[in-house]
Amino acid sequence: MNSACGKDNILINDWERIDDLQYKGLRIIQDTRSFCFGVDAVLLANFATVRKGDTVLDMGTGTGVIPLLIAGKTEAAKIIGLEIQPHLAEIAGRSVALNNLEDRVSIIEGDLQDGVSLFGASVFDVITCNPPYTQPKGGLINPNDSKAISRHEIKCTLEDVIRIASKLLKVGGKLAMVHRPERLVDIIWLMRYYKLEPKRLRFVHPSPGKKPNLILIEGVRGGNPQLNMLEPLYVYNDKGEYSEEINTIYCREKKDG
Repeated sequence: MNSACGKDNILINDWERIDDLQYKGLRIIQDTRSFCFGVDAVLLANFATVRKGDTVLDMGTGTGVIPLLIAGKTEAAKIIGLEIQPHLAEIAGRSVALNNLEDRVSIIEGDLQDGVSLFGASVFDVITCNPPYTQPKGGLINPNDSKAISRHEIKCTLEDVIRIASKLLKVGGKLAMVHRPERLVDIIWLMRYYKLEPKRLRFVHPSPGKKPNLILIEGVRGGNPQLNMLEPLYVYNDKGEYSEEINTIYCREKKDG
């Protein structure tokens, strides 16, 4: 296929586009044929507790949106995106270069199952993950299809994510995840089993009066039991417009009137 050089001499292929992340001029390259990031990734990057000087790992980073946003929103010293799909890891690497963030952000092609051999044990302050939401329930799923890998537990399960994160986090380190509410019991059970105490939980609703369709949850390795239930987050207000908090997260200016 044809390719062309985009801005800043970064290669942009014909099947790709550059999206504006609407924060500090950050941009991201996306493959229009593959799974593109959504509001869940943006909310997770905003939800995770990242402090100055932290070392952060984003497991299953896709095209790298969460590392880019964390780099823009925090003073983390080092942010690594781990991605098993080679073509997505390559795109994410170009997005890092597009934003001149090579000094703080790196993309590693690899399997989270090999996390300890790749990085060592107990090395990260924060791990983020926007994992596949759907469990295989029969039917034909192409195990090599990029969208299927992003949506279904083909390359990793929920338990894999939590088990490996527990090994990679320092004592006191945090795992922040976004997932579906119907998996909440599984998430809490698995976190406790692998010594990641659930500490913060937030339900995300499409709008007031509608049931939540996402959860944001953070667990601490070796933490004491005490779950802090946060206020619900509404994507839209009762007028069908983006809520004030969503506009703040996306750094949209509030309109007058």
